[in-house]
Amino acid sequence: MSKINLKKINTDGPKGLDKDATKAKTKILVDEICALQDTFIAAQKTSLLVILQGMDASGKDGVTKNVFSKLSPIGLQVHSFKKPTDKEMAHDFLWRVHQVVPAKGEITIFNRSHYEDVLIQRVHKWIDMKTVKQRFDAINHFETLLEQTGTKILKFYMHVSPEVQLERLEERKINPEKMWKHKDQDWEERKLWKEYMKAYEDVFQHCDKAAAWHIIPADQNWYKEYLVAEKVRDTLKQMKLTYPPLETNQ
Repeated sequence: MSKINLKKINTDGPKGLDKDATKAKTKILVDEICALQDTFIAAQKTSLLVILQGMDASGKDGVTKNVFSKLSPIGLQVHSFKKPTDKEMAHDFLWRVHQVVPAKGEITIFNRSHYEDVLIQRVHKWIDMKTVKQRFDAINHFETLLEQTGTKILKFYMHVSPEVQLERLEERKINPEKMWKHKDQDWEERKLWKEYMKAYEDVFQHCDKAAAWHIIPADQNWYKEYLVAEKVRDTLKQMKLTYPPLETNQ
């Protein structure tokens, strides 16, 4: 991907878009994904890795819940990558990620991912730019390996505005149903918004060799979920998978 400026990309949907109609379309898309997953599991031909990235309160959890929660747990895995453990720190940065990539017939969602190792670690200067560039190369090789061995990768960046993020972080302080999401650290990370945007822009430019990035306007949750669901549905449909024939020794 050529160099982009996130400031020039809209964070909300088209004006005049009907919210209720769009949510109804999303429901249909989710039903289609569920039907396609049935064939996906049975065929055992390929796997799907969905990577969700974005600033705090950009709606990664909401996408996971509202787009994927109806899928069969038989073929679905969700992984959220937190601060590395001591054991994980004793290995290369991709070690913990490679262990949980999807097997054939599986859909795996990464709620945050290996990209944290070139985002938060860069922004906080825990690694230098030489290491960042080396990790860009490692990520490209890693994702190419996955693609070559049958894993389709979809990478989504939830593009939320700082104004809407502020509203959502404030809501976590006063809404009893969302207080459990509140973290003081989210407010500290918010102070580094410009640094994160620069880091993300470099990721989009340098880490798209095996799989392109999809920048999703995330100020409106219902529109964001529609776009993600549409892309997942289209990706599964394009695989043109079929149920395997009967196998018998008789």
